Amino acid sequence: MRVFRVTFINQGKVYEIYAKRVQQGELYGFVQVEELVFQQTSAMLVDPAEEKLKSEFQGVSRSLIPIHAVIRIDEVEKQGQSKILELGEKSNVALFPTPLYPTGRDK
Repeated sequence: MRVFRVTFINQGKVYEIYAKRVQQGELYGFVQVEELVFQQTSAMLVDPAEEKLKSEFQGVSRSLIPIHAVIRIDEVEKQGQSKILELGEKSNVALFPTPLYPTGRDK
């Protein structure tokens, strides 16, 4: 089974999710992510970060992620654990200090 690990920045946090389908979105500048998959956990072992992601994406059939928020997309052999990381905390990802798009003030 093909599974993709999608890592992106959302509201100052790094999200790592797994999906069966990833493609260029119909809207220009977006990556379309469909069929999110989460690890099957027993009732005794529950990961709060993955549960938060499950509830956040509950009922979502597809998600469009802005291309400038995507850090990387990997095709992996097997699914791992979805997670949310704080920037700078257990992460080597940093936000650019300036806006990605020109503001028009630089003329």
